[in-house]
Amino acid sequence: MHDLSRRALLGSLVAASGARVIAPASAQTDAPQAAAGAPAPFGFPDVVKRARDLAAAPFDGSIPPLPDGLANLDFDAWRDIRFKSDKPLLGQEGANFRLELFHLGHLYKRPVVVNVLRDGIPAPIPYAANLFDYGRTKVDNILPINLGFAGFRLRFPINAPHVWDEVIAFLGASYFRFLGRGQRYGLSARALAINANPSLKEEFPFFREFWIETPDAVAEHVVIYALLDSESATGAFRFDLTPGQESVIEANVSLFARKATPALGLAPLSSMYFVGKADRRFNDDFRGELHDSDGLLMHTGAGEWIWRPLRNPAAPSVSAFLDANPRGFGLLQRDRNFSDYEDLDLAYELRPSYWIEPHEGWGAGNVELVELPTSDESNDNIVVFWAPKDGLDAGKSLAYGYRITSLAMDQSLTPGGRTVGTFRVAPRALGAPDPPPPPGATRFLIDFSGGDLSYYMSDPSMVETIATASAGRILRTFLTPNTHIRGFRAGVDVAVDPGQSADLRVFLRAGAKALTETWTFPWLA
Repeated sequence: MHDLSRRALLGSLVAASGARVIAPASAQTDAPQAAAGAPAPFGFPDVVKRARDLAAAPFDGSIPPLPDGLANLDFDAWRDIRFKSDKPLLGQEGANFRLELFHLGHLYKRPVVVNVLRDGIPAPIPYAANLFDYGRTKVDNILPINLGFAGFRLRFPINAPHVWDEVIAFLGASYFRFLGRGQRYGLSARALAINANPSLKEEFPFFREFWIETPDAVAEHVVIYALLDSESATGAFRFDLTPGQESVIEANVSLFARKATPALGLAPLSSMYFVGKADRRFNDDFRGELHDSDGLLMHTGAGEWIWRPLRNPAAPSVSAFLDANPRGFGLLQRDRNFSDYEDLDLAYELRPSYWIEPHEGWGAGNVELVELPTSDESNDNIVVFWAPKDGLDAGKSLAYGYRITSLAMDQSLTPGGRTVGTFRVAPRALGAPDPPPPPGATRFLIDFSGGDLSYYMSDPSMVETIATASAGRILRTFLTPNTHIRGFRAGVDVAVDPGQSADLRVFLRAGAKALTETWTFPWLA
């Protein structure tokens, strides 16, 4: 996978009876119904049953030791082991989807079972050395057929008719990544987060087994089932993937609690934010910005659109956005200007945005954003997920569903103006009559573009900047038309007592009409 050197760090994490239904999920029955005289085809109900049975058994997180020669591989040696592309494991040769497997080794020590479903009958893929080209990596011992695999990926002609590019990959714990047309790998999705708050000891659920339905030769849709396990909970997952300009996954999930799990994180996403426009603490790099995502977008159950720029904080930080029945949330890469990154190899401007749309009825809870400090761009220091208010009690189950879309541009999501830039500078007096700003005051400049903003540029007096702070005080606001973005730049000067923190909120309106999403940011004086 592209940029796998950073994602390989995630692999180290691997080594480490009532039901509450919050969304309609397809095929949630306990067992398949067989036709007379014929076995029922394997499907999602079978995975649900396995997850329920697994939750009733003691947790076994042990990892079989790898044979000599694999356990001590460094990253470059492991990466040099490549799946042979001429092995048609999924349907006939020339089909739209091609399955490839990842070899165990380096940080990827936990084996997973990968099954192919043909006519509803699961067939596990046995390990065989001739499936791989080992390159310069030397493995002297004969490897057993029950060795297993580290994960898998699917290829699909997403960018050109006769080029099979990687479109989705499952590798490490419960992490997976997928792409739309023209995108490059950046952030990751996860199946489930448990205790992801920095104040808790995080638990990393992992996939034990996968089943992939064999699509026909011209299919543009594929179904993947997965069995999740962890100390606190098990889960059955169905992923329906449709690659395209914006690739889409429909996920249906059934969780089963082994023990009380109050700190659940549903539909979690992990990303990296090191340096951006509002954070210049690190400036010894020719690249002006370094991030896979630059903000968290939320569409609340009440219909409000909220944009929260990401930070590389000095200390671990958790932000909770209370909501009920959220309509959507996701980590976005809004800045698509190459000149802001200047990275010819990593192409940060092509990193996808992942947008989560919960199926109805997720109930009360909060979107939780975890930001961790990092001194370089090699760490995924951003996590976001939905935290149900009530968690999950021992012996209980939870069924839910959501759609996750891999976006290149997000203009189609929000009906109003979007935040396209956040800057922080020292405030200064706007004119001779203005008093000088108090010590410790700061100024935020927020660029809003899109929606109806261009309509009001000829008469800015009709547009009002609405700014509030949970603590301290707003000293002044000002608004300037910005022809470069066909929108406005809003300026907000804020004063907060030293050591005090405040949550700031800013949006533009004309009369009673909100013209933009709400920009929000935590500020510690």
